Amino acid sequence: MSTIKKRNVSVLGPDAFTGITFKKPATYAAGLTGVKVALQHAFKEMGVVKSMHILSKMNQKEGFDCPGCAWPDPDKPSKLGEYCENGAKAIAEEATNLRTGKDFFAKHSVEELSHWSDYQIGKSGRLTEPMILKPESIHYEPISWEESYTLIADQLHKLGNPDQGVFYTSGRSSNEAAFLYGLFIRAFGTNNMPDCSNMCHESSGVGLSETLGIGKGSVKLEDFDKAEVILVIGQNPGTNHPRMLSALQKCKENGGKVISINPLEEAGLIRFKNPQEVKGVLASGVALTDIHLQVKINQDVALLKLIIKKLATLDKERGNVFDHTFIETYTQGYEELLKDIEQYSEQELHTLSGVEEELIDKTVELLASNNKIIICWAMGLTQHKNGVDNIKECVNLLLLKGSLGKPGAGTCPVRGHSNVQGDRTVGIMHHVSPDLNTAIENTFGFTPPDKEGLDTVHAIEAMHQGKAKVFIALGGNFLSAASDTEYTAEALQNCDLTVAISTKLNRSHLVTGKTALILPTLGRSELDIKNGKPRYFTVENSMGKVHQSKGLLKPASGDLKSEPEIIGGIANAYYKEGHVVDWKNLSEDYEQVREKIELVLKGFNNLKNRSKGSGFYLPNNVRDLDFSKLPNHRAQFSVCSLPFHSIKDNEFLLMTIRSHDQFNTTIYGLDDRYRGIYNERRIVLMNKSDMEKQSLEKMDVVNLTSYYDGKERIARNFLVLPYNIPQGNLASYFPETNVLVPYNHYADKSHTPISKSIVVGIERV
Repeated sequence: MSTIKKRNVSVLGPDAFTGITFKKPATYAAGLTGVKVALQHAFKEMGVVKSMHILSKMNQKEGFDCPGCAWPDPDKPSKLGEYCENGAKAIAEEATNLRTGKDFFAKHSVEELSHWSDYQIGKSGRLTEPMILKPESIHYEPISWEESYTLIADQLHKLGNPDQGVFYTSGRSSNEAAFLYGLFIRAFGTNNMPDCSNMCHESSGVGLSETLGIGKGSVKLEDFDKAEVILVIGQNPGTNHPRMLSALQKCKENGGKVISINPLEEAGLIRFKNPQEVKGVLASGVALTDIHLQVKINQDVALLKLIIKKLATLDKERGNVFDHTFIETYTQGYEELLKDIEQYSEQELHTLSGVEEELIDKTVELLASNNKIIICWAMGLTQHKNGVDNIKECVNLLLLKGSLGKPGAGTCPVRGHSNVQGDRTVGIMHHVSPDLNTAIENTFGFTPPDKEGLDTVHAIEAMHQGKAKVFIALGGNFLSAASDTEYTAEALQNCDLTVAISTKLNRSHLVTGKTALILPTLGRSELDIKNGKPRYFTVENSMGKVHQSKGLLKPASGDLKSEPEIIGGIANAYYKEGHVVDWKNLSEDYEQVREKIELVLKGFNNLKNRSKGSGFYLPNNVRDLDFSKLPNHRAQFSVCSLPFHSIKDNEFLLMTIRSHDQFNTTIYGLDDRYRGIYNERRIVLMNKSDMEKQSLEKMDVVNLTSYYDGKERIARNFLVLPYNIPQGNLASYFPETNVLVPYNHYADKSHTPISKSIVVGIERV
């Protein structure tokens, strides 16, 4: 066992305050203010000329896909610009004029950098050359590409077995890179492929697969135009998926209704000022939410059961509320669902939900008289112990109404990172797919492993226990994204080697294994040229449509490589004696990769031509009402239990949230404009009545503490702010509060961390 001393790095960063100020929370999203903030950010990072050039090409048919969220592009993108405020911030972060190279790392040690905030670290600039952090050293220093490939290969060869390697993927990788990465990992001999889906929409994938036969949503973008009712549950689109607001606007203009269900009332769902329309600039914009149901944290199942129970009563009275023809033709488990609903009283469910009864009744009437219904959701449903059941209860409602396989109706899990769904489609998963393994063996001539690999939480546990010794990350900020920050840091530090394939510096580059490598890669917006010819990637959006993405900017450095080339370099070094796969040529010729994707994966035929322009949709059995892979060839109703939380007096249920100035773990700035909080991230939102009971005043400094399995976890120094949030509930930003989330408490079946329902205590400092 190594005796190398761990570096004196800060796992959590500083806990000092940055000078909070306040304004009234916003009552609308976007508008001229959104345009102004977006351009200010872009101009600061990229300059005026570069900003206008790059923004005009983002999400355009001959341009590049936004590196932010996965919301789909319309078939006819706006000529004024098909991007939102956060998309502009995302591309400004990637295409910044700042650089981080050998001089930077010679000046700043990892120990020093680790005491910077995540915001400061992210603002250091684009990585420009491969760097190595050697054992006993606290400074990164340059290393050649070939030396880095050889080092990785040597460490992989030293492992006792392939399962001692962990290969993580973030959602920003292209289909080509992810396919090649998964191919190498399987050739290496393991299915240890944790990815960011494990931490976000894994609950969606499991819940949808078990009930409808596919782990993706069923709607297309044009369905929003035709929907009669859209439920937006556990989601804040104004901040996290701002272009979704345009789709909701079209629904409203066509006579549809929007119901939001969330513990917080978010500005983006109150009113939308479309900056590309006169009424969005000069007038008041469009009121989006018709009914807001302020549900208590993780009581969505109770609320949905109550809605279904009331609908069932109306169905008995009127006889036409449920779509009985659909139920009898396509579903299974209807009687069991009704029997389950009968055991709960309306009063019990109403009390648990915390929602005003009048608003629930209005919702029920809307749902009773309409059947073109879309349900959208995000992390507010998935990151709970019962995350899978949350999704299944949504499916129950849609099945009862026959709201699947028709225009204007269906499931819509709104994915975060721009190709996280594509990565899973092309093979990044810890599960074993016999069909995929057979196709790989027939196409490439090697036998993939048939043992299930490690997901994110179990990969962390394996590294912590010394059972995994090499960690390679294709993008992402693993430390800040994962739960139980201090435990995860210890896990990474136990590794012999950690490798980060990245565009920018983040905290995961500072809290590392004994040896660490940073391998800098091209960004989405950058030209990818080989032998004088530009190359393109493909990506899949949140609704299952595949299309091309072509960068156009001069790369930040002449020493950057594309992700496929880096993967090919590692594989070629590992198989220096040769392999059935020609890794070098495959990694340099993306057309070869796409040809292999066509052979291995269903629905990708003629990929080169079909991915042009607006692209093509992948097969989706729900759209065709084909449930042949499910028991009795039918969609499945589910009997879901109510969630249970053991909460003592003076304890609360905390959900982690994003500020308006961040995307995932990337911090663009320190303002949460829509909530009226400026220049501070160390805050906790609390109901005013709860503050009075705890004898707390606005701006009191508190520590938040969670206790799971006898272990105390503390998030120190947070400012208490009164906010419109249900009693007994708290909200605070991640990654600052990820330290409170126990790594070994997660959703049943999906293993998604419980980041949206953490039992905590609060204590004044």
